[in-house]
Amino acid sequence: MTDTTAGFGLLTPELMLDALEHAGLRPDGRLLQLNSYENRVLLAHLEDGAAVVAKFYRPGRWTDAQILEEHAFAQALAAAEVPVVAPLTLTIDGATGTLGHFQDQRFAVTPRQGGRAPELEDPEVLRWIGRFLARMHDVGQAQPFHARLAWNSAAPSRDARDWLRAQDTLPPELSAHWHDAAARCIDAIDAAFDSLPDRRSLRLHGDCHPGNILWTPDRGPHFVDLDDAAQGPAVQDLWMLLSGDPEAARIQRDALLDGYESVREFDWRELRLVEALRTQRMIHHSAWLARRWDDPAFPLAFPWFGTPNYWSDQVVKLREQLEAMQVAAERF
Repeated sequence: MTDTTAGFGLLTPELMLDALEHAGLRPDGRLLQLNSYENRVLLAHLEDGAAVVAKFYRPGRWTDAQILEEHAFAQALAAAEVPVVAPLTLTIDGATGTLGHFQDQRFAVTPRQGGRAPELEDPEVLRWIGRFLARMHDVGQAQPFHARLAWNSAAPSRDARDWLRAQDTLPPELSAHWHDAAARCIDAIDAAFDSLPDRRSLRLHGDCHPGNILWTPDRGPHFVDLDDAAQGPAVQDLWMLLSGDPEAARIQRDALLDGYESVREFDWRELRLVEALRTQRMIHHSAWLARRWDDPAFPLAFPWFGTPNYWSDQVVKLREQLEAMQVAAERF
């Protein structure tokens, strides 16, 4: 199993404070750890009374090139006045950049911006978010990502499935059932993408769920955490904002797209990809949890993962998703 926790054990509060000091910031010693399973994210108070958010990247997850593509996208969005939290430019050893290196650790610093969860039951809130997503995608289409993950085929699912098979982590009595369901789902995901050969692919937020949108009453939404920024279809940034029964999700979708299309045209054919993207996320998420199981935070946060009940439930859900993808192919 790949150890992506190596180095995090050395990431003491003293080292993090020294890294910020090395980057020209002057922390006053107060650090508050923020919620993040993937990286180490902290609120750092500075001597001048300001506060910043420092993200120390999990070793081995992203290359420098992938991180810098994310940073460049965030800065391009900020320059276009799309409300995102973009990394600050740091000065380290006379060189400037958004990615800091200190004692084998990589980190970035952003301004602190508060907010609360958006009220997604309110159509006006959804229209507002739709407008901002359209503006994000206008910037995203200007040029592609080259180094980051692409959600343009079943490749992420296939890689996740192959990794799980190589690690032999599933219970023996369920392994064949899960792999059979995953294989059929992967074929259906590829078929969904192949049904839209002329689809547009652009730079995306990539993980646009409600937890990554903060709302302020006077300024509306702003987007945080571009850590999973990816290349793919526009609908990838829309479907995770929909919830509830089919009718409730349809009403939410229509409000979101009403706002989106007031700024930018949406290819409604992409709706046939929603269940494929949902299935891909499920397979990818199972592998993500398994890859991180050596991190002590993960067994504490996800005690149900890896049990026979978990994998049995995943088999059922993947079979349900196979049916959902077939329905989507016929409907859209």
